[in-house]
Amino acid sequence: MPIPAEGYPRAAAVSPRLQVTESTGSTNADLAAAAAAAPADWPSLSVLLTADQRAGRGRLDRTWTAPPGTALAVSTLVRVPGIPPHARGWIPLAAGAAMTRAVASQVRGTGHSPGLKWPNDVLLDGLKVCGILAEVVPGHPDAVVVGAGVNTRMPQADLPVATATSFAALGLESDDDRLLADYLVALGEHLAALAATDGDAAAAGVLGEVEALCTTVGSDVVVSLPDGAKLAGRAQRIDPDGRLVVVTGDAETAVSAGDVVHVR
Repeated sequence: MPIPAEGYPRAAAVSPRLQVTESTGSTNADLAAAAAAAPADWPSLSVLLTADQRAGRGRLDRTWTAPPGTALAVSTLVRVPGIPPHARGWIPLAAGAAMTRAVASQVRGTGHSPGLKWPNDVLLDGLKVCGILAEVVPGHPDAVVVGAGVNTRMPQADLPVATATSFAALGLESDDDRLLADYLVALGEHLAALAATDGDAAAAGVLGEVEALCTTVGSDVVVSLPDGAKLAGRAQRIDPDGRLVVVTGDAETAVSAGDVVHVR
């Protein structure tokens, strides 16, 4: 996918700075370095994006690569001094919810079903179409880079794993400009609500939004925990700290980090 000649006018109307690069290793790394070097030049909701990212990263130190022109790598800088540090774990969850809403707008009326897998993978028809990675800018604790990798025009043959999908693989066309604009609007609204409620995700409506979109809640799951253990049970709810509450028998476990598999 070449960068469109008309650019991204809808997204640029939302973002105070939207910069497109032809190719890069990692938009997250580039944006974090740029924001650290010149903070005043990168206000909140500034965006760096490319359709050719060569060394992207995902959660749990996974690599994220895609053939040029088949995926959109979008990194957004958010400045969050109004959100208390203890509540900033909600930032990637809010981003996942925002992207899920943006994807839902793209596929409305097509019969395809979007959803959110905890904590922040965006699904289409139960398969991953987008991942989110949030990272604090070194030396600037109130600045966070939120990266999103969306499989837009990736052919079925190029999908990295059987649990992945793309708009193209499902016979859909992505309007990248509208997708990005919708995502930025929703992300900005979620973060503003968190700041206005001193980080109370329930009062902000963010907890309810994430739970409403999250197909993990109510599903039987197996969670691979950071220590290598596995937790099997029913995902019951998301708690006020953004943790996934898994019920096994009479016991409840709140999971703050882990790789979730929905048991079919």
